[in-house]
Amino acid sequence: MKKTVFVDGQHGTTGLKIRERLSGRKDIEIIEVPEEKRKDPEAKSKLLNEADIVFLCLPDDAARESVSLIKNDSVCVIDGSTAHRVTEGWVYGLPELRKEQRSLIKKSKRIAVPGCHATGFVAILYPLVTKDIIGPEYPVTCHAVVGYSGGGKSMIGDYENGDMPDYVKNPRPYALELNHKHLPEMTKVVGLARPPVFSPTVFNIYSGEIISIPLVASHLKKALSAADIRAVLADYYAGERFINVMPYPPDDYLKNGFLTFADCNGTNNLDIFVFGGKERILLSARFDNLGKGASGTAVQNMNLILGLPETTGLE
Repeated sequence: MKKTVFVDGQHGTTGLKIRERLSGRKDIEIIEVPEEKRKDPEAKSKLLNEADIVFLCLPDDAARESVSLIKNDSVCVIDGSTAHRVTEGWVYGLPELRKEQRSLIKKSKRIAVPGCHATGFVAILYPLVTKDIIGPEYPVTCHAVVGYSGGGKSMIGDYENGDMPDYVKNPRPYALELNHKHLPEMTKVVGLARPPVFSPTVFNIYSGEIISIPLVASHLKKALSAADIRAVLADYYAGERFINVMPYPPDDYLKNGFLTFADCNGTNNLDIFVFGGKERILLSARFDNLGKGASGTAVQNMNLILGLPETTGLE
């Protein structure tokens, strides 16, 4: 029998991408609230309790409300919001995080999909903290450049307005209070003693992201060069389908000395790069903020829960 799937918030950016990735699949059945009952809370509550799997693609408060409406213990919730990423009892939905993570996801009924920025940050840094190369007290700084789709419908509207002013066309640093909503998961999941200094910049391209973390070799707990760090990460992610640690030195994939931006767009891939030498090291992750940073990982989690190959619908 086919498993039923309900996408709560299917008209938002992530919801639309999840629906797109699920379209045409014969192994599941998408159920949805009829158009005439879209604002009927009872109709929504009914589906929340009937579905085998519920994707939440909602603002945080709305996600919490939807979870509160679920009384059926057999319903598995995959939440794409920030609401439950550091909540006790919820499993962090990054399958590649550690060896036991896939087993934890398969057994759980409450899975929190990582944030887009956190996806790259955790993928780069978690192995190095786990291997005792970076200590919890290390003063981590991080910068990201990201497409405007990460800001949702409002920001998409700003950028796709035909009368877009020049200040919107140009790169724009944001979250300047240095209290971005992804910081709690970035700090907790990696195991840092304090939040990183995180400065994201949005610019005029629909999707894609590169997130970068500089390291000072003399402050590491082990005397490692950029090439050594690359070897550690390559070993950690050996055999992973969606996380690729790129070769070192990086000359072969740089374009005239520049790292290209959109190569992972439209995929569930995340590429990790290591630049620098013996004293100064730069770690970068490139991925689609709507793919591995949102809808792709959400579907990857669903595939795990259903006992399917993780690549189903993602290649």
